[in-house]
Amino acid sequence: MEFEHLNYELDNRVAIITINHPPVNTLGVKTLQELETAIEAACVDRRIKAVVLTGYGKAFVAGADIKEIANISSKEEGERLSRLGQQLFDRIEQMKKPVIAAINGVCLGGGMELAMACHIRIAGNSAKFGQPEINLGIIPGFGGTQRLARLTNRSIAMEWVLTGNLYSADEAYHVGVVNRIVLDEDVLLEAKKLAHQIATKGGVAIAKSIEAINQGLSGSFREGLLLEAKLFGEVCITADKQEGTQAFLEKRSPVFEDR
Repeated sequence: MEFEHLNYELDNRVAIITINHPPVNTLGVKTLQELETAIEAACVDRRIKAVVLTGYGKAFVAGADIKEIANISSKEEGERLSRLGQQLFDRIEQMKKPVIAAINGVCLGGGMELAMACHIRIAGNSAKFGQPEINLGIIPGFGGTQRLARLTNRSIAMEWVLTGNLYSADEAYHVGVVNRIVLDEDVLLEAKKLAHQIATKGGVAIAKSIEAINQGLSGSFREGLLLEAKLFGEVCITADKQEGTQAFLEKRSPVFEDR
């Protein structure tokens, strides 16, 4: 597929989506719309079992397009922009295929909100994180206030959002924003390696696992257990379950058909 602000490629069973909007990959409306198209393409392509999302050059995403925000003249316009980003990022979070963020360089504002919507986050050692919107007299609008508080805790989210400070990859790791830190030059390689590992698993089990974790967190622990039992029952009658258990008993690698 051809995009103005994205690169999209297929690496075996993994889609690599690279935000390519120099100089720092800001998320304007055009970029958000293209990202939505790319995500939907990955969703429906049966060849794809995982997605890696990264930024071109020395930035993951430096934030939303401040010029576009500066031109907002009504609360209705502001809410429409916020909902545009929220709906896209929610679509990413609810995907039945894992999306892995390979975070290179700065990951700020809307970029951090995008990264937090991904299922797994791998950061380069020099990456910088933050929600600096308050320095512009605004607040995070693409889900940052909600996801940051859920990934970390209320106090951490309050400090990050209210100060607008920047934080190192190490600090982001210690509060639970990223899963792991690797050398800058290895970020994409490690994200692809993880995506390819997941892509060897059964597609049905991948989807049900994501659903169990995402939906389970939206209710009580007891409700989560009931959901897990329901989904476990559903995977027990799949061809993938039959193949996986049989392969284990026969001491061979399974060949899943994703059904």
